[in-house]
Amino acid sequence: MADGGGTGADFAVNLTNCDREPIHVLGTVQPFGFLIALTADWLVSRVSANSAAFIGLSPDDMLGKPVSDLLDADAIHALRNRITLLRGADSVERIFSLPLMSGGAPFDVAVHFSGPLVVIEAEPASADEMEASSTVRSMVARLAQADGMTAFLRDGARQVRALTGFDRVMVYRFADGGDGEVLAEALRPGIDSFFGLHYPASDIPVQARALYLRNIFRVIADVHAQPVPIVPTLDPTGAALDMSLCLTRAVSPIHIEYLRNMGVGASLSISIIVEGRLWGLFACHHYAPRLPTFAQRSAAELFGQIFSMMLESRERAETADYEGKARQVADRLMSAVAQDHDLLSNARWLGDIIFDTIPADGVGVYIDGQISLSGLTPDEAAFAGIISMLNRVAASQVYTTDALGRVLPEATAYADRVSGLLAIPLSRRPRDYVVLFRAEQLRAVRWAGNQDKHIEYGPNGPRLTPRKSFEEWSELVKGTALPFAPAQLRVAEALRTALLEVVLRLSDSADAERQRAHEKQELLIAELNHRVRNILALIRGLLSQTRSSAVSVEDFIGTLESRIHALARAHDQITADRWSPARLYDLIEVEAGVYLGERRDRVRLSGPNVLLTPGCFTVMALVIHEMLTNAAKYGALSDNGTVTIDWRVDQDGSLLIDWRESGGPAVVAPTRRGFGSTVIERSIPYDLDGRAEIHYRLAGLEAHFCIPSTHVVSVLPDVVGTDRSRPVIAATPALLKGRHVLLVEDNMIIAMDGEDALRDLGADVTTAATTARAREALHQHPVDLAVLDFNLGAETSMPVADLLADQGIPFLFATGYGDGLELPDRFADVTLVKKPYSGATLAQAMTPLIEDAA
Repeated sequence: MADGGGTGADFAVNLTNCDREPIHVLGTVQPFGFLIALTADWLVSRVSANSAAFIGLSPDDMLGKPVSDLLDADAIHALRNRITLLRGADSVERIFSLPLMSGGAPFDVAVHFSGPLVVIEAEPASADEMEASSTVRSMVARLAQADGMTAFLRDGARQVRALTGFDRVMVYRFADGGDGEVLAEALRPGIDSFFGLHYPASDIPVQARALYLRNIFRVIADVHAQPVPIVPTLDPTGAALDMSLCLTRAVSPIHIEYLRNMGVGASLSISIIVEGRLWGLFACHHYAPRLPTFAQRSAAELFGQIFSMMLESRERAETADYEGKARQVADRLMSAVAQDHDLLSNARWLGDIIFDTIPADGVGVYIDGQISLSGLTPDEAAFAGIISMLNRVAASQVYTTDALGRVLPEATAYADRVSGLLAIPLSRRPRDYVVLFRAEQLRAVRWAGNQDKHIEYGPNGPRLTPRKSFEEWSELVKGTALPFAPAQLRVAEALRTALLEVVLRLSDSADAERQRAHEKQELLIAELNHRVRNILALIRGLLSQTRSSAVSVEDFIGTLESRIHALARAHDQITADRWSPARLYDLIEVEAGVYLGERRDRVRLSGPNVLLTPGCFTVMALVIHEMLTNAAKYGALSDNGTVTIDWRVDQDGSLLIDWRESGGPAVVAPTRRGFGSTVIERSIPYDLDGRAEIHYRLAGLEAHFCIPSTHVVSVLPDVVGTDRSRPVIAATPALLKGRHVLLVEDNMIIAMDGEDALRDLGADVTTAATTARAREALHQHPVDLAVLDFNLGAETSMPVADLLADQGIPFLFATGYGDGLELPDRFADVTLVKKPYSGATLAQAMTPLIEDAA
């Protein structure tokens, strides 16, 4: 049973009213702090019995007295100021390190309203100077990078565990019936996993789920601690204090027994609220007492709120993406049916179209009394009975059920094939339908123990006793199909509207579609004719210009062939992605490869990753080709020289290219202008409205080109490299496949990045933040490799390194010290990886370790 408080006055929990236990009406607090309740005129109305242990004043010393006679004036001033910030019925404000008594120790304090009362809760201030907003900002930044919902939930659990230090953190989601499932988990090595387990609704009853909506953060510091009563339990009117928002609220004895049966020593929960409903919880367990600091709890609560908003945004984005794709299917369906009315009676075709959007096991179509079935469906007689039932209940609207036998008893005879359906009407008359069927889902639900809890006489009398173990068992859900999701129902409604429009306007739509197809065909023929004429004109120009500068037939053929090949290579690059923009780097790299092969590193490239329009790309292909041809015949590439090509984008967005040759023979300006020189000097100004400058320096040719911004599509953030000859070890998933790697790292964010990098290489990863945890991990799991952060805050990883060396386990050090780290002589040969490191860096460093171990 879920978290609750001690029962209210005169309320006994038994088998019939367990789900109505008044968990918000307590009368007790947890002993790690104390509580004071004040009336509207700031008189002490209630005090927890342990107040003297914290501030030296007992309830008798305080009840009925003005708080100004008891607490320091500066403290009262701070409390009043903070109370003015309270907004909304469920708002709570916090103050850190506030001395309540003159000259006394500081306290971390929370204040809120409970009806007309002001409730003050305090606990001794911790020395934790954690900056909550900065910590949460880093956590959120990492969370935003998670790819997919599964990774997002798993990363959320990992970050909550890293922040709170609890042994187990689960992301627990509620189903419509109140039962729940563990969707993600982060846990300390050596404890059992609860991932994938289901829990019945009675574990977290209705009133507890309602309270989680109001009070989104809950901690139980020690399940064995003795709760402290509030004095008095009832006010003069007989009312108990509503402690729904209290941070120190004690725990229901039923829930305490539940946690003890699990061996849990402390628990913590953070509500996940999406679109105003309780989506689920971060449920945290620790197997010893644990109370995170006030700052850590505040940061965790803030992280939970931001996580909820990010989850809501992701769910909306996924739904919008799904519905967008569904609209495309609806458009395709409308177009096809408008041209061929017979397709409406083709169940197999309709099934293929609709299954792309709404997963199902079978489809039935009923039009003008004609039945067509495909996939897992009832027979025709049974389908006719379903249509009769739909005419009574669907009322020309989309209709769905996940348990057909409940609304149509005779359907139980074929429940193994059909248990759920989604009916889409095709006309305004209740006669024509497309019906999607889903088969019975014999789900093997992994319950955490037996859901049918037996009655036992425990310390709290006859009631539902929490399960004594977490043994899995399976429950077969018979006669029920996987329900159609709300987004799928919206898509079905869109399909209904689309199909209805097709049926009503079939003739007009078909004629319009045929006319559009004819116009597209005419446009395509005209465009093709235009492109063919341009290509023929270009080839004719190449023939003419090359012939005028050729000295022999062989020279003419060779030059013409090379120029046509250059254009072909450019065309291949810009049409590889359907005439999309192409990279300047690829153009130069391909041309250099043609001339130099494996020695293309003699052409050195440097610049941003620039994408050019297809037209500009073709022009530049000829220019680069002619420049490289000249360099190979007369310039730097004819000898042992090099060509350096640098490019950049100026403030106006124009592309500036600098070409420099060096190390070749002495350069002499040509005595005549051939076609190649003309292409170089005139193509860019003429075709692109840019600039081209050629300088024949004695030490080597120099050229400068300016391509206007209209031809520059985009500049991608990555930068192309200059070294294309040195091999790089690729970070492949197979590198560490089947190997267990120990990662020792005390920084939470770096540890998470390291885990992801190692997992991308195929490794199973165990992470430890201290040498003690590392020793424990080595004792529990065999380890093949290790990555050790040298500096672990107050200690180093040297003891772990010694232990690994004794066991013959290869390892490397990771450090932010760089080359300044001095290692002992015994570790002088150990590989040192500098932070920050990537997956490729780890792959390059670990490859020799793997080879040596082999």
